[in-house]
Order: sequence, then structure tokens, then C-alpha cells
Amino acid sequence: MVMEASTRTNLLDLDLKGMEALAVELGAKPFHGRNLLKWIHKHGVTDFEQMSDLPRSLREQLESRYEVAPPEIVFEQPAFDGTTKWVLELRDGQRIETVYIPDGDRSTICVSSQVGCALDCSFCSTAQQGFNRNLSAGEIIGQVWQATRELGRPPTNVVMMGMGEPLANYDAVVTAMDLMMEDLAYMISKTRVTLSTSGIVPALLRLREHTDVSLAVSLHAPDNALRDQLVPINRKYPLEELIPACKSYLEGEKRRKITWEYVMLDGVNDSISHAKALIRLLQGVPSKVNLIPFNPFPGTGYRSSPADRIDAFRERLMRAGIITITRKTRGEDIDAACGQLVGRVRDRSRRQLRSSDANAKV
Repeated sequence: MVMEASTRTNLLDLDLKGMEALAVELGAKPFHGRNLLKWIHKHGVTDFEQMSDLPRSLREQLESRYEVAPPEIVFEQPAFDGTTKWVLELRDGQRIETVYIPDGDRSTICVSSQVGCALDCSFCSTAQQGFNRNLSAGEIIGQVWQATRELGRPPTNVVMMGMGEPLANYDAVVTAMDLMMEDLAYMISKTRVTLSTSGIVPALLRLREHTDVSLAVSLHAPDNALRDQLVPINRKYPLEELIPACKSYLEGEKRRKITWEYVMLDGVNDSISHAKALIRLLQGVPSKVNLIPFNPFPGTGYRSSPADRIDAFRERLMRAGIITITRKTRGEDIDAACGQLVGRVRDRSRRQLRSSDANAKV
């Protein structure tokens, strides 16, 4: 169901500077803007009347013209491994998916930046649904806001690896990441906020001027010919441009590395010769490689590489001194694994889902 368009400004779209400027505009002090930000993000309060340390005149103006409107969780589905997928509905009726991945004391939220994706990577289910629109900063941070309410605490890690290409929605993504790291909001360390990109080089070069969050790059091939097929954006920004841009992102950072994401496709990019080419490509770049077993989806012609071939590929990289891990697939049984997010699920409410789950356990 499409919600009615609101004439109110959503305060989730504002970072700290924006909130301070708003407070001054409304006749208050900058510190009232800081308090407002804290009420919204740290305490999860959406009712301005409850924000007791704000002047009444400010609260009245906020009530008449502004709102705190996160995307609504309309569906949640737990996996056998503890992963949970949330489907969130936006005001225009579009739906996105956010994934919660628990791992001991670590809680990771995989956040979407767009409705769909325009990059058309051939092995990704999200890309097959096409592109609808960019998310606003409020719709991006709203996923973290909702996750914090669900978990009872902020996540320890956020990865911009959900639906969409983050660097194709630069301004909104940067604003949202600033809020994730803001002390008055979620206090997530910059090393625990990861942006994943397929390689929009101009935006990547611009990113380093603003922030130094952790960077993951969807590589998936060691040469241009193969990457052109798997990741079409490579035709515009080939490896000769992407690799130096990634290397420059690490300038001045002695201990940090680029994480290279490499989906393992049976008979496509998984031979020892591919591993050797990858070693040559990454020479001189502080690197960590994540090998990702391919997660199937309906209609795909790809298969995941056999486990022994993935192991051999990893061992060859490790012998060359490149830190390499095989990513453990999480949430595959609920289509919440890497490359499976599409924002399409049955239109069932959370209450209906939980009720049916409870009945099934009796």
C-alpha cells in the first residue's frame, strides 16, 4: 500500500550540522540541534513532546512542520543460522531489504542504498530486477534506526552491501555514514563501517576527501575482458583506473587494506591461472581478498565453484602473501545472502508472520 505523501520534512535526512542549522533557523541554539539529534538517533524518540530538554517553542515548531519517519518494517524472516532479513516499505510503496547478521558479540547490518541497482552485474539477483530510484539519507540511516530499535542497541558493524551501488548515490550515502559514526547517534567506528562499490572511480576519488571508512571493492575478475562481462561498469572504469584509485584511497593509512570481493563462479573465474593473474593485479596494493561462494537465484546460469577449487584458489593467494578468506554464506535459506536481495516478498505483516511462526512451533 502506497502511503500518502507527507508535507513535513523528515529529520532523519539531517546530519549533525544540518540539525544545528535547523535549530538556529527556528530560533534556538546549536546545542538544541545536538540534543535533537541525540533524541532521534540515540534514544529512538519520534514524538517531539517527549524531548524534554528542548524549548517548548522549538518543540511546537517541530511538531507543526517536521517529522521523524523511518521506513516501516513490514516483513521479517529469520534464517536457521540466526540471520534475519527485514523488508522495509518506503513512503512511495517501494520496498528494500536490510539484513541483520549476528556473530557472537558482533552484530552486522547490511544496508541498502538504492531501490534496485542499475549496474547489471550478471551474477547478482538485485541487478536483475532493474533500478527504481536512489534512497534518501533518511531512508538509509532509517534502516540502522530500525535495526537499533529491534536489537535494543546499535549494531557493532554496518556494511553498505545491500541493494544498490552506494557511490551512485553519493551525497545521501555519505550523510548516512556520518550519522552512523556520530557520537551523538550510533558511535560506530570508521573501521566498522564498510562501503562496498563496484568501482565508480570519480566518486571513489571524491570519497577519500570526505571520509576514510573501510572500503570493499566488488572485483570478481583479474582482467578487463572477464570483468567487462561480469561487472559491466568496468567498461567505463577499467582496472587501469580502478586499482590506482583504490590504492590512493589508502594513502596515509599504514595498517588498513582494501577488501576485494570475489564471487567464485564454476568454470568462469576460479582457475589457478585466474588466481595467478589476481596476484599480479594486486601487487603493491595492501589487500585482503574475500572469496564468496556464488549464491544461486532463479534464472541464473551460474553455479558456485566446488569447495576444493575454492580452497585451491585461496591457498594460491595465501602463498603469495595475500590475506584471503572464504566468506561463510549467511541467510541463504531466506534469500538474504550476498547477491540475493531483491525487495520482493509476499505482502504479509510482521504480526501475521510471527503468528504463523508461533503456530508452527506448537
